[in-house]
Amino acid sequence: MQEVFKPRPNDIMVASFIKSGTTWLKALTFTIVHRKKYSFSCHPLLKLNSHDCVPHIEFYYGLQDEQYLETLPSPRVLATHVQYSMLSESVTASRCPIVYICREPKDVIVSLWHMIGRSEMPFTRAFELFCEGRAPYGPAWDHVLEYYSSSLHNPEKILFLKYEEMMNDPIDGVMRLANFIGFPFSEEEKKTGLVEEIVELCSFNKLKDLDVNKNNGVGNVKIDYYFRKAIVGDWQTHMTAEMATKLDMITEEKFHDSGFTY
Repeated sequence: MQEVFKPRPNDIMVASFIKSGTTWLKALTFTIVHRKKYSFSCHPLLKLNSHDCVPHIEFYYGLQDEQYLETLPSPRVLATHVQYSMLSESVTASRCPIVYICREPKDVIVSLWHMIGRSEMPFTRAFELFCEGRAPYGPAWDHVLEYYSSSLHNPEKILFLKYEEMMNDPIDGVMRLANFIGFPFSEEEKKTGLVEEIVELCSFNKLKDLDVNKNNGVGNVKIDYYFRKAIVGDWQTHMTAEMATKLDMITEEKFHDSGFTY
């Protein structure tokens, strides 16, 4: 992928560490970009999962099916979980914007365990592995810091979002997202409530209740693992106070002097 993939100038990249709000950000970005192409009554998200609408580029290169990406019409909305330093120069030096979303590590590990580890190991073991940085796509803190630091050096290239802030004020988050990727809302669209309609269409409850997201899966992962709770602070039902303190201390140490906090 690093050697071969060539982005188009009008591509939009959605990036995140796994289980950090990826499904939601994909849906929002896709809907914003294609809002004039699809009516909400027969929108692709009503028939397809957002992972079908916004493909992960490394997934298709892993399957040696990268030609599929070339068949997608422009503007393409593409996604990746890889670290910023692992993106090819063709991506980092291109004009295509990158939108990154991060999430509190305590909620990340809980969501990750429910998705891929619940039947394989107890939560305490998954927690220890996560603290050691042994997770898909590497240590979560390194992943976040690479994109955060890059967003400070090149704010026109990377929009850095926090899941918790997006959940707290999705209207503001959607407008920021639309402005950054070059699809701002007109005053007329704002007056007619289009922003609110997009937030509702892409909401957790709306997507989870669709038949396509109840009965299907992506790869070896059951689709309900992508739509579990989507709440802030669910870690409190899984962690002891000692576990939470340990993870907070690791996070504080990793982000020391970076200027970043959750």
